[in-house]
Amino acid sequence: MALTRNGVTYRVADSHAHIYPEKIAEKATASVGTFYDTEMQNLGTTAELLRSGGEIGAEKYLVSSVATKVEQVRSISAFIAGECEKHPEFLGLGAWHQDVTDIIGEMDHLEELGLRGIKLHPDFQKVDIDDARLLPVYEEAQSRNLAVLFHMGDYRMAFSKPKRLAKIIKQFPRLLCIGAHLGGYTTWDEALEELPPAENLYVDSSSSLDFLTPEKARRNILHFGVEHTFFAVDFPMWRHCDEIDRFFALGFSEEENRKMLWDNFARVFSLK
Repeated sequence: MALTRNGVTYRVADSHAHIYPEKIAEKATASVGTFYDTEMQNLGTTAELLRSGGEIGAEKYLVSSVATKVEQVRSISAFIAGECEKHPEFLGLGAWHQDVTDIIGEMDHLEELGLRGIKLHPDFQKVDIDDARLLPVYEEAQSRNLAVLFHMGDYRMAFSKPKRLAKIIKQFPRLLCIGAHLGGYTTWDEALEELPPAENLYVDSSSSLDFLTPEKARRNILHFGVEHTFFAVDFPMWRHCDEIDRFFALGFSEEENRKMLWDNFARVFSLK
């Protein structure tokens, strides 16, 4: 599959998608919509993700879900790994929670499942990014070359403030950090001021392009670097066809588009 736009063909990876088991997908999707007071554009199932992404020719998806209780970690990770096994389009991130006690054992389990890192949503999980309980998690992930995808920013709370991730990036310079939402959902100005570009920091475009003018979105992307930005949708919140239109409206060059749509993601996750 591929996407053709204005006579140019692009490969596409979606670096930020959420899926849920079918029996809880409707409830889980609605819960996210309530948290953000927004109408969700899709139902968060695997079938819907592949249908929506297929409309733009997406080839790969980085999929995850969030554990709000420590007891959910194993079952969520097993579900994500199972979907990755059934669907080669998927790369998976395991669930994590700040109350995991056997960090090494849980990391071993994630690697046995073939997962590529972990997803943290500090606002859902009510934990600061720089909480002391997470520091040994980052140390272990760094030593294993596992990624950490952070939900970033929310003006309503302080758990995921950009300045907190800035501390982690400095403390763990080899940890692959992905800061979602161009460094800070609804706190994009703070991201510019408090989260410096770094070799180990990547950002994704999810849940940003519908809120920012193209000029402001470009500003954040250029701050972190085109080579350090991934295209992302935040499914099931948005439709792929709408997000790709917003992405191309940013006005980047063909070469820059290729980097953000595929090349950066392929390089980081060792895809062919």
